[in-house]
Amino acid sequence: MKSIKLDSWLSIKIQRFIELRRLSGTDYSSQSKLLGYFDRFLSEQYPNGQFVTRQIIDHYLHNLAHLRPRVLFNRFCVVRQLCRYIVQSDPRCYVPESIRCITAPEVFHPYIFSEQEIIALLSAASSLPPPESLRPHTYLTLFGLLYTTGIRIDEAFALSLQDFQHDLDLLYIAEGKFRKARWVPLHPSASSMLNQYVENRLRNGPRTPDSPFFINLRNRGLHHCTVYAAFRQLLEKCGIPHHKHTGPRIHDLRHTFAVNRLLTWYRNKQDVNALLPALATYMGHVSISSTRVYLHPTADLLEQVNNRFHNHFLRTIKAKGGKS
Repeated sequence: MKSIKLDSWLSIKIQRFIELRRLSGTDYSSQSKLLGYFDRFLSEQYPNGQFVTRQIIDHYLHNLAHLRPRVLFNRFCVVRQLCRYIVQSDPRCYVPESIRCITAPEVFHPYIFSEQEIIALLSAASSLPPPESLRPHTYLTLFGLLYTTGIRIDEAFALSLQDFQHDLDLLYIAEGKFRKARWVPLHPSASSMLNQYVENRLRNGPRTPDSPFFINLRNRGLHHCTVYAAFRQLLEKCGIPHHKHTGPRIHDLRHTFAVNRLLTWYRNKQDVNALLPALATYMGHVSISSTRVYLHPTADLLEQVNNRFHNHFLRTIKAKGGKS
């Protein structure tokens, strides 16, 4: 793995922090590059510094003001993580408060599919040509899997036959984002869907354990361009408005999964805050902050949140001897 060149007075601590993060199993290459920018800033602007101060952080943020909001947010977050690590051994280090990621006007707004749209989409997938081929089963299972588990499309493409454990209702993601592997528990209905596909799949392609789970008509792994083309055809057939630059995208199935999971927890009166770390792990995120990007307010979700707040308010009033 290519190492970054660090020259500032903070270089040793930055390098130790990077090594620690990599020991946790993450690649951390992109974050290391961002820390390299901070190291260069320290070398140029504060060559005689001794510890990170608020003035340094504020100056660094000011220098990033020209960047897009999301880029600025990412650079700031990795520096804040570094400061939280350093302060454990050096209390003089300033740890900045977190900042809100301001959504830029050009940032894509995910499309949250309704249950009726998903049903129509999967029904249309099951009717794809050519008839009596594996293709309709492939797309029905692929999109159904993305909707019910929220895994990334690249993770689905990378699946091999051995990654599905039907007896245990588990799916193994060998190499997710940042090279993080994880087991994904499956609902029995999802596991049954995958098993039915496997039975058809074994009659139409290579059977070795390491062969692709999802294959095309030429018995090879799926490719982005062909899957995206099929997805857009299905949107057209289902009457779901779509545009090349505004979606919906396949990745929006992952957003829909996260919103539906949150909605289910609210309806079941579960502790959402306590369960968010589990959702982050399930989706293969490094932290909850990454998961929050997927939690979009919908009419149903806002209704559940409002009901919970209202009921909590009433219980509080009664506990204080008030009248509802």
